Amino acid sequence: MARPRDTAVDAKVLEAARVLLRERGYAGFALDEAAARAEVARTTVYRRWPSKDHLVVAAFATMFETAPIRETGDVRTDLTGTLTAIAAGLRLPATRALVAELIAAGTRHPELGDALRPLWTQRRTAAAELIDRAVARGELAADADPALIIDQLVGPLYYRVLISGDPIDDCFARALVDTTLARHR
Repeated sequence: MARPRDTAVDAKVLEAARVLLRERGYAGFALDEAAARAEVARTTVYRRWPSKDHLVVAAFATMFETAPIRETGDVRTDLTGTLTAIAAGLRLPATRALVAELIAAGTRHPELGDALRPLWTQRRTAAAELIDRAVARGELAADADPALIIDQLVGPLYYRVLISGDPIDDCFARALVDTTLARHR
């Protein structure tokens, strides 16, 4: 019978991978270096994550924990909290660069793009469920489209990160929420 997986090892490797990703980005990321930084054998890492892309996606997924989607029962509060947390993360130069690089790499390397897409989908689904419950409470119009609302909120953040370079401060995040919700009440 196989030994159970040591979650402490998983945590060490994921932390090392996160640090390495922030320092070197996707292009400079090496699975072997992540193993060395975590002070575990390469084979230990390869048993858990068979490729660089698998470990990158797992490490990147843990970064979403810094911007949780919380529900208070007030859609404006909920969306403002979520958007300001996302904006705060994207203001960090290393995170901003990593997001840009992963999006670009995901278009060049379809396997990476396919592995990252479920992360975005999971976040979008959680936000859509929050919006659906706001519709059920009567906070938003019955015909409010959760996907459209999410795109209207998050799209401008990524536009500023990837294209314009304009700031994404909390005032901008709150203004996005206010103007978007005004359209869907």
